[in-house]
Amino acid sequence: MQVVEATDLTKIYQNKYIALNAMNLNIEKGMVYGLVGPNGAGKSTTFRVMMGLQRPTAGSIKVFGEEMDPERSDLRRRIGFLPTNPSFPRNLTPISYLEFIGSLMGIPTDRTKIRLATLLQAVDLTGAASQRIDGLSTGMVTRLGIAAALMGDPELLILDEPTSGLDPSGRKQTIELIRELSGRDRTIIIATHILGDVERVCTDVGIISGGRLIYTGPMSEMRRLARHGTVTVEIEGNTNAFEQQVPLLDELGSVTYERTGAEFHISFLGTEALPVYIHRVLDLIDRTGVDLLHFNTGEDEIEEAFLRRLEEDSTRGFLRASAWAAAQRIGGGPETLALPEATSEETVDAGVSGTPSV
Repeated sequence: MQVVEATDLTKIYQNKYIALNAMNLNIEKGMVYGLVGPNGAGKSTTFRVMMGLQRPTAGSIKVFGEEMDPERSDLRRRIGFLPTNPSFPRNLTPISYLEFIGSLMGIPTDRTKIRLATLLQAVDLTGAASQRIDGLSTGMVTRLGIAAALMGDPELLILDEPTSGLDPSGRKQTIELIRELSGRDRTIIIATHILGDVERVCTDVGIISGGRLIYTGPMSEMRRLARHGTVTVEIEGNTNAFEQQVPLLDELGSVTYERTGAEFHISFLGTEALPVYIHRVLDLIDRTGVDLLHFNTGEDEIEEAFLRRLEEDSTRGFLRASAWAAAQRIGGGPETLALPEATSEETVDAGVSGTPSV
């Protein structure tokens, strides 16, 4: 079932600023979907249109299979939302605030009591339930916001930068909570610019840039495209002996490497699983007698892949502009413009997104 389906979704503010540019987005039931992009990419605008708080300039968006617009309060009741850096009445306590939310949603008083008690325990705020909100830490306020978003037991939970401003401990607790909330009957969408959070909790990911979705697909596919099996090692000792045998770690032509001083960045393009290649590298370190200073299995590669996608899209943007200018010089019009095709690893063009096929 498609929980969210956007077709050519476009939002232009005051006929000056294009926030969403013909976005196509499909999110299925049960997904934990990460919407990733730099500040100003269009993440928050996507959420506002998705919840019917703003009308799109063009295109359409369906939620739970029905057209969303500002009059669809019935659809909004099925959605829970956590805004970026939530702000709550400072004089209230978590209990009184959640009671207030329950009354706004029309939940019976006895049901509200049961629900808020369960949620405060789930977000680990039972001990602070009677404290004023102005005395809570940033992490506590975020967890209270998640509890408020869950008061109506929503089918769709939207979290806009849920780990923004949190310390490492607060981020870890929030990610673990999101993981616990996921399941077949609830769909979660997370907007963030923190790639590590997406990798830890999301099943699927979309990269948004300039209001366009330039990549969408399973998180496992993003990892595979990012890493292809990579290992980075820093060694000292007989580094030349180590380097001579690096090409022999797999079949000829399936191993490439870059060396910077004593650091080797080795990529495996063969069919073996990454743990097999890790074992071979460690065995080579042992056989050549070098000392291992640092070993990295590619946890930074997701961020590099993300930046690559942004750079590639920017390059295609320049090519599209050049092609358009050339068409104008020879007297052609927009209808004669042939856009540069995406690479064989992508199905992305102007305003169209897809899962790369490799």
